Amino acid sequence: MAEPMTADRLIKALRDEGLRVQEHAGWRTHNRNHKGPFGPMHGVMIHHTVTSGTTSSVELCYNGHSELPGPLCHGVIDKEGVVHLVGNGRTNHAGLGDDDVLRAVIDEQPLPPDNEANTDGNRHFYGFECINLGNGADPWPAVQLEAIERAAAAICRAHGWTYRSVVGHLEWQPGKVDPRGFGMDWLRGQIADRLKATMPKPPAKPPTPKPAVKYEPFPGAAFFHSGRRSPVIAAMHKRLVAEGCGRYKSSANSDVWGSGDELSYAAWQRKLGYTGGAADGTPGKTSWDKLHVPNV
Repeated sequence: MAEPMTADRLIKALRDEGLRVQEHAGWRTHNRNHKGPFGPMHGVMIHHTVTSGTTSSVELCYNGHSELPGPLCHGVIDKEGVVHLVGNGRTNHAGLGDDDVLRAVIDEQPLPPDNEANTDGNRHFYGFECINLGNGADPWPAVQLEAIERAAAAICRAHGWTYRSVVGHLEWQPGKVDPRGFGMDWLRGQIADRLKATMPKPPAKPPTPKPAVKYEPFPGAAFFHSGRRSPVIAAMHKRLVAEGCGRYKSSANSDVWGSGDELSYAAWQRKLGYTGGAADGTPGKTSWDKLHVPNV
């Protein structure tokens, strides 16, 4: 369950996303909490103001009007891309909306049509009013659209939400048309790209350590006599073959020590640099340890 962000956490989230933030005097304690609960939080709602001019729009969203007291949102995004914070807590921005839409937002699923107004949206959504006349002709500057994207992404990131936690007022409350002038699917696509692009890469998994290979200890020179049968001798034979020194003995009786083993081991000793009597085919500890006969 997502608890509402504190004022300090909200500012940090917005600024960490690269936004310019202006704090309206008194915004930290300005809310409608006396009219109902605020939280748990489930999403971000985007609106347009149906006004022009930054100063007057920010004042309207802070104070509200006779029919709808302020604050009317948490932040006002002007045409220069600045976020003006005007409320902290419950605000009059979402009104009653569709419970099926809220469930889809919570489950982060595609939104159903909004055909009911039966659920308190002021309790569960952060709201951003974006300065625009909403007549379809008033332009949306690129810097403002990017600020809307960043503001919504900042809150999604802070709560661990995906782009599906961002909705337009028109998707929440029947009869609403805002925001008008850009598509919410387009905006969610921008937010998805931003969240994905800046998502920290998971730490690389440390390589799985290879199990330590245990080698047969040198059994002593007396171990190697004609007719001696042992799996150690078979393992030694495989290693000599792998080293290119096992051509003097067939694999038929690989576990029995015989003359072929002596010839093969002598070849191994010569490969190590031994000569003369030091390469007589009888294993010694130094040459045996270098052969790395696996434990059997």
